Amino acid sequence: MSPVSPVKLFSELPLDPALVAALDADGVTEPFPIQAATLPDSLAGRDVLGRGRTGSGKTLAFGLPMLTRTKALGRRADAKRPLALVLVPTRELATQVTDALAPYAKVLGLRTTAVVGGASITKQMAALRSGAEILVATPGRLFDLIERHACALDQVAVTVLDEADQMADMGFLPQVTRLLEQVKPGGQRMLFSATLDRNVDKLVKRFLKNPVTHSVDPSAATVTTMEHHVLHVDDATKRAVTAEIAARQGGVIMFVGTKRGADRLTKHLLGLGVRAVALHGGKSQPQRNRALDQFRTGTADALVATNVAARGIHIDGLDLVVNVDPPTEAKDYLHRGGRTARAGESGTVVTLVLPEQRRENARLMAQAGIRPHTARVRPGDADLVRITGARQPSGTPVTLPAAEVPAPRAAKAGTGTSRRRRGGRGGAAAGTGTGQAAASSGSGTGQAPARGERQQRAQSAAKRAAASGGGNRRRTGASAGEGAAGRGRRTGPGAAAGRGGAIGRRARGEAA
Repeated sequence: MSPVSPVKLFSELPLDPALVAALDADGVTEPFPIQAATLPDSLAGRDVLGRGRTGSGKTLAFGLPMLTRTKALGRRADAKRPLALVLVPTRELATQVTDALAPYAKVLGLRTTAVVGGASITKQMAALRSGAEILVATPGRLFDLIERHACALDQVAVTVLDEADQMADMGFLPQVTRLLEQVKPGGQRMLFSATLDRNVDKLVKRFLKNPVTHSVDPSAATVTTMEHHVLHVDDATKRAVTAEIAARQGGVIMFVGTKRGADRLTKHLLGLGVRAVALHGGKSQPQRNRALDQFRTGTADALVATNVAARGIHIDGLDLVVNVDPPTEAKDYLHRGGRTARAGESGTVVTLVLPEQRRENARLMAQAGIRPHTARVRPGDADLVRITGARQPSGTPVTLPAAEVPAPRAAKAGTGTSRRRRGGRGGAAAGTGTGQAAASSGSGTGQAPARGERQQRAQSAAKRAAASGGGNRRRTGASAGEGAAGRGRRTGPGAAAGRGGAIGRRARGEAA
């Protein structure tokens, strides 16, 4: 089937007028390429296969037609029977998709609920009994709820698979297949993925009917505003180099290979005076939520993570990702790096490589289509400082609060807001975790608004600044400039500008 020509403005699309008004109020007028390409077809009810790199704006690409077409059904969902379903691979991505779409759903009078592992299944069952038109779910938890007769998919008319390739990588395909077999026959199916391997192709062939394919970015595309560096280190100095990078002014995500490695590095950094938190699959959901909130709000400066954060996690204004342990596959490298340089922003990806890892890492870079800058570094080297903003840690051990996360600190309006910071996945609002998302978002759970992809940053910021004399009355939590400047620290070489901003949290939902 031939695709419909892309559009230049959301107002040109047959979206619900209330939805167009809400988008316009947020300064979202021009769609991203993946949105411009897919929306005409998805709004027409066609099955869509969309391929685009993480951070390209896929949440609104499937979210807007899903909301519009669900509203057009003209009825509310019965208890336990949602009308639209979004399947995602991780808890964090479920939270972010929910937070990005819930405000727009509320405008249309639609209720949203997220169901994920690690959160109270009792509360999720109660939310489903209350009725929700839009259900965002991880496959495992949804399967559990169906087996408990707490949810049925026979009324689902619009089904979305987001990050389908990661679901395949995580072994979810058998569950996804059984779930798709239960949705309403003849409904609309949309599948979005950064890559299309054989397993994903099997889903497409079985469940999508004459899909229209839109491939905006090559599956191995690299971001033009992203710099790639391979830093050769010795085993004896790698830990010190890692600590100096973590002590930079500005946030950094550091990827390691194992859960134990993440915990060990976090403990080491805290002992050297670096405010670090760990994020991996061995943590409970409240612990994972807390770690992300601490990083977003600037309570922590280094997020030490396994591949659980390689997709779907968006941290506003993040400009540095470090592979402390090199990934084993090219697509893992691309998705780790996709946490920075999102939606036109600039960013740097650094990989620390030991002598025995050089050959394998060179092969991986070639497969990923990356030609990195290379340098050999030791602690304190000028190249290390220039590339990463590294500095000597204080050496004074620190601890982070384990119970409550402080509210985001306000910054001067507009500080750190990039002109090109648009579209992608919106992170959860500070203090809002998956457990909260599991409750009905459409009923006002106190979450900070997460208004999907914000394509017109400069235009929107200018309008609001003019209207409020430089402030922004619509923002909640940290202002757009919360980051190094918002925390009262100068921005050093490569330091993040704008991490944790409310606009970014509303604007994205992706990532991954």
